[in-house]
Amino acid sequence: MSALKYDDTYQLMMQGIHKSYGGVSALKDVSLNVKPGEIHALMGENGAGKSTLIKVLSGAEKADSGAIHIRGKKVHISGPKDGIANGVSVIYQEFALVPDLSVAENIFIDEFRNQHALVSFKQLNKRASEFLDEIGFGNINPAMLVGELTTAYQQVIEICKALSRNAHILVLDEPTAVLTNKEVEQLFVLLNRLRDKGVSIIYISHRLEEVFRLGDRVTVLKDGRYVDTKEMADIDQQQLVNMMIGRNLDDYFPKRQSNIGKLAMKVEHLKAGRMVRDVSFDVHEGEVVGLSGLVGSGRTEAIRAMLGVDKLDSGKVTLGDKEVRITSPKKAFSIGVGMLSEDRKHEGVVLTMPIKYNISLSCLKRFCSKVGGIISRKKEDQFTLDFAQKVSLRAASLMDEVNTLSGGNQQKVGIARLLASGCKVMILDEPTRGVDVGAKIEIFNIINEMVAQNYAVVIISSEMAEVIGMCDRAFVIREGVSVGVLQKDELSEQNIINYVMGVTADV
Repeated sequence: MSALKYDDTYQLMMQGIHKSYGGVSALKDVSLNVKPGEIHALMGENGAGKSTLIKVLSGAEKADSGAIHIRGKKVHISGPKDGIANGVSVIYQEFALVPDLSVAENIFIDEFRNQHALVSFKQLNKRASEFLDEIGFGNINPAMLVGELTTAYQQVIEICKALSRNAHILVLDEPTAVLTNKEVEQLFVLLNRLRDKGVSIIYISHRLEEVFRLGDRVTVLKDGRYVDTKEMADIDQQQLVNMMIGRNLDDYFPKRQSNIGKLAMKVEHLKAGRMVRDVSFDVHEGEVVGLSGLVGSGRTEAIRAMLGVDKLDSGKVTLGDKEVRITSPKKAFSIGVGMLSEDRKHEGVVLTMPIKYNISLSCLKRFCSKVGGIISRKKEDQFTLDFAQKVSLRAASLMDEVNTLSGGNQQKVGIARLLASGCKVMILDEPTRGVDVGAKIEIFNIINEMVAQNYAVVIISSEMAEVIGMCDRAFVIREGVSVGVLQKDELSEQNIINYVMGVTADV
C-alpha cells in the first residue's frame, strides 16, 4: 500500500511502515489509520505482522522507515516513553500490574517514580474512584489489592492506568482469552463507553464473532504486508477469512470420514468439590467428542479431577472394559490418557526449554540404555523430528526455545508431546485458544488425522462453532452437571444453547 497523505479525520495514521530483523522483513510498506471514537480490528494470522506493527506504535521497536501521525502531528516514537507521551497504551494478555499493590497504587504507579514526592493515599484512592466511576466500574474498591481481583477487573485496572496517562489510542491484544462469558460482556460494555468518549481502540483478536460484534472497521495484514481495510458492515466472515488466509470458510472445519470403533473410555457420575456435581460422558475410538457449556460450568474441573490433578470425591472411569482409578497425570499417561491443558504457557509446554526436549519429555525412558540410563541423543533426535513433522511444526531448529514460536506452533509442540507419549485417549482443553485462523485449521487437520488412526479425542471448547464443526457428538455441561448429549445431526447453536440455558429437558 502506498503511503497515505495526512487526513485529519484520523486520530492515528501509520504510513508506509517498514521493519526488518537481520535482513528478514517483518513489515513491508504497512499502513494503518484509525479514527477517534472507533473500535478498529487488526486481523491476520500469527506472523502476519500485527505484533510488530503495535511494537512500532508503542515504541517497543523502532521502524526502519515510515511515518506516524497522532492527532495531526508527525511524531517520532523511539522508545516506550515516547509512546506513552503521545497517548498510546498497549494492554497485553499478561498484565503489567503489581498484585501486592492496591488498585489506586497500580493506576497511578507512575507517580511513585519520584522518590522525593509525598503521596496522599486518601487523595489517591479518591482519584482512582473517580476514574473507575467514569468508566462504569465504581464498585471496585480502590484500596483493594490487585491480586485479589478477578481477571476481568484486573483488565479494567490496566485500562484505567492507561487512561490516567491520558491515553487516547488504546491497543488490546487478545483481551478475552482468559475471561468468562460474563466478564467478556463487562469488557464489551467498557470498550463501547470508551469509544463513545472518543478513544481510538485497536482490537486484536482471532475470534471472528467478537470482531464482527464490536468492530467498526477492520484492517488485515498478511505476511508482513497490508491487505485491505473494510467497514465491518460491508464484509462477512467468508470474505474476512479469505483476506487473512486465502481459504474459503467452507474449509474452516476440514471434512473427515467418520469410522467410529469400540468404546475407548467411559466416565460416570464424577463429583469433585462444588464445581463438579454429576458429570458423565464417553468416547469411542475414531471419534471426536465435545464437552460444551459456559466457561465455569465445570468441564475443565471434571477432567482435572478425573486425571488426579484435583481431588475426586466420587465417580467411575472405565478404559475399554477395565475400571481404572487415575491418581495423577503421570498415572494417566502410563495407561494411555493424555491431556493438553487450556493454560498452554504454564501447563501445556515448557516455554524456556527447546522444542526437542518438550516433545521427548514424556517418554525419555525410550531413549535410555538399559545399563546406566544414558540417553541416546541420536534416537531422540530422529524420534522428535518425526513427531514435529507429524504436526507440521514450523521452526528453524528443534533446539529453538518454545517461547520463540507463535501461539499455534506452541500448541503443536504440546500436541506432539502427547502423541509421542503413546496415549490413545486425547483430551484437548481449548485446543485453538489464542491461535490464528490458519493455525486453527492445521490443528483441526491434526485432530482428524488422530481419529483416522483410531485415537479417541475429547475436545473442551467454549466456541460452539468448533464443537459443531469438529465433533461427532457433544455432551453439554451446566453448573457441574451433564444435562444432555447431542448427536452429529443434532449439533446446532440453538440446541446447545437450549441445554446451556436449561430450556431442554434432561436426557
